[in-house]
Amino acid sequence: MLTELGLDAAAESVYRAMLADPAGGVADIVARAGLPEHEVCAALDVLSELALVRPSADHEGGLRAVSPDLGMEILMARQQAELAAQQHRLEASRAVAAQLIAEYADLRPTAASPGVEQLIGIDRIRDRLARLTRDVTADVMSFAPGGAQPEAQMQASRPLDEELLRRGVRMRTVYLSSVRNDQPTVEYADWLAQRGGLVRTVPALPTRMIITDRSTAVIPVNSDDTSAGAVVLTGQGTLTALCALFESVWDTAQPLGQAARQDPNGLSPQESTTLRLLAQGHTDEAIAKRLGVSPRTARRTATELMERLGARSRFEAGVRAVQHGWLPPQPS
Repeated sequence: MLTELGLDAAAESVYRAMLADPAGGVADIVARAGLPEHEVCAALDVLSELALVRPSADHEGGLRAVSPDLGMEILMARQQAELAAQQHRLEASRAVAAQLIAEYADLRPTAASPGVEQLIGIDRIRDRLARLTRDVTADVMSFAPGGAQPEAQMQASRPLDEELLRRGVRMRTVYLSSVRNDQPTVEYADWLAQRGGLVRTVPALPTRMIITDRSTAVIPVNSDDTSAGAVVLTGQGTLTALCALFESVWDTAQPLGQAARQDPNGLSPQESTTLRLLAQGHTDEAIAKRLGVSPRTARRTATELMERLGARSRFEAGVRAVQHGWLPPQPS
């Protein structure tokens, strides 16, 4: 019954035997569980590692099983921690996969590969996007890094957006958190929301991306110059990874209409991301680009964080952030 929570059959039998006879020793457990003594001893080691058995206060040198309600809580908390760690690794892998795809396209601009279509020049990119949005039937998912969007571009997008939403297409867009300070972008997002579009924000995005009907993705070959070229990806494996990347970012993103949340350390999502980038050695210009803000704003945020940490250098800020629990320790 408890294998899903990390206990094998022998450990579960020993745990149940100890609950049934709290005062019993190893010999009693052997008899009750019907297991050889060496298997019982091995199971006790497993239970001890899982904190399901503890030294007995009533019998010196003996062990006692923790109560089932506490024991199940311990097992479930352990499993939740393992799942959270696995999810974190998976999300990091997805981001790396998306970046690798973009970099590969940049390195092989003329390669002809199944499921990959090269688009060179802004006119070809716009024409291809127009065809994709014309043919979409179910949903559009997009990452929009770069901060505040050009007002003229948003005005030009409204007729097509309205047509898609009227057709029942589900539109989800993730912007950078910095757009919250740009009134035209906020008004455009509100306009979308009134018609059924969904908009959320995150402090940083891995790349610009548009996915239609979960079957076609368009990403730039160069994140620094999105007009230079793009690739259209239709491979099933690639689309599965990119859709999963979008969903993982969407799940952690914040609806634009909600106030920005602070973490337990009093940091906003943008401040937390700035601190992480600062500790990784990024310049003010690089941080500004990732967050979609001006270098002056990035510099001011970095300075304020260093002052709060009492750090005189960026390296010291990273060390103090780890010491204060503001950043996770870096793996050795």
